[in-house]
Amino acid sequence: MQQIKPWLKKGYGRVIPEIETATSDEIRRFQEKLLRQQLDYLQQYSTFYRQVFKQNKINIKSIRSFSDIEQLPVTTKHDLQQYNNNFICVPQSKIIDYVTTSGTLGDPVTFVLTDNDLHRLAYNEHISFVCAGGSENDIYQLITTIDRRFMAGLAYFIGVRRMGAGIVRVGSGMPELQWDSINRIKPTSFITVPSFILKIIDYAEKNGIDYRNSSIRQAVCIGEPLQNPDFSLSKLGTRIKEKWDIELFTTYASTEMSSAFTDCSQHRGGHHHPELIITEFLDENNKPIQEGEAGEVTITTLGVEGMPLLRFKTGDICSHETAPCACGRTTMRLGPIIGRKKQMIKYKGTTLYPPALYDILDNIEGVVNYVVEVSTNTIGTDEILIRCGVNSLSADFEKTVKDHFRAKLRVAPSIKIESAETLAKTLFNDMNRKPVKFVDKRQDSLPD
Repeated sequence: MQQIKPWLKKGYGRVIPEIETATSDEIRRFQEKLLRQQLDYLQQYSTFYRQVFKQNKINIKSIRSFSDIEQLPVTTKHDLQQYNNNFICVPQSKIIDYVTTSGTLGDPVTFVLTDNDLHRLAYNEHISFVCAGGSENDIYQLITTIDRRFMAGLAYFIGVRRMGAGIVRVGSGMPELQWDSINRIKPTSFITVPSFILKIIDYAEKNGIDYRNSSIRQAVCIGEPLQNPDFSLSKLGTRIKEKWDIELFTTYASTEMSSAFTDCSQHRGGHHHPELIITEFLDENNKPIQEGEAGEVTITTLGVEGMPLLRFKTGDICSHETAPCACGRTTMRLGPIIGRKKQMIKYKGTTLYPPALYDILDNIEGVVNYVVEVSTNTIGTDEILIRCGVNSLSADFEKTVKDHFRAKLRVAPSIKIESAETLAKTLFNDMNRKPVKFVDKRQDSLPD
């Protein structure tokens, strides 16, 4: 196992970890050492990667630096689904926790965590909350599930605990209970899907609650984009800020990487933790792209015992920046996620990702909820149907929705108007932990 385990050290408080203020050369040398340790660990304990090294005639001792890393093949979600158990590197007796991915674009994958993995996870969330302005004096209201084999809810809880802050485990939904908790306990921060903040606001307005003068001063937001590629607020972020001027921090993470990229006070991208993860940005041919260009986020986990991953392609597309941040960190910053590779849509000569559609729908008055469905039409090209949930219907509402799309994207998809209550049953069901906003019915759609 890797010998450098900074997440086991105590006493970080609000201090930025030393490696995150180092020079780019110092960070590179630090990570190359961890990479070599990672390869030794995989060779010894991973059935999957040992086979990969053998099949590709890879001598891991020849991988000494980042310039050598392209010799290593990438890992895909299909690999994880097909060979799930072969990725496990520890005996069952060392496994403390079992989680599964959300399965948004394919079958869920089981991940296992050891005691050391949980320490690492807590460290990640601790420094991520500190990055987002948190301290031991805060109280976080956790508005996401901690059950259903969900890693994120557990990670937030143990990270806040490690930081020494308080936490209120309310869970998702239930605006009335959210406000009861706010009024009783006076939390300072939400951990939530940002669109749910609008539901909390709506409940407050309907019930005469002075939400603008509550104890809440910020929200650490998960699961939905709050920024455009240029770091300006998305329509969803703008709607929240216009209603309630709390500070919104974005965060990007996944079960597979067991770490997060979190906004700082500058709101110029999610900060990379080089002690936890190696991050590449690759094109269609698995070659690195230039800074400022959009590429697929590809990660190598460091310090993970249970199921470490090597050059894993996440499917998420974004750009990155390497200039030092005004917050004091010198680490690379991840830009807002543009979309998922498997979700790219070619529609009437225009390339689209679902977040661009969501951004428009979030800004149309009267649209309560929505589902985007993509299918293959009779001539073999992509077709888009947007199911809009509304509480009341006007005669020209479909035209209004289409006009918004024409104004922003120059093309208008097919629109189906439905009851918001009925559509909510499609968006939220017992088998999924996240709202299912995107449904891919294309003939050539493969599991991601």
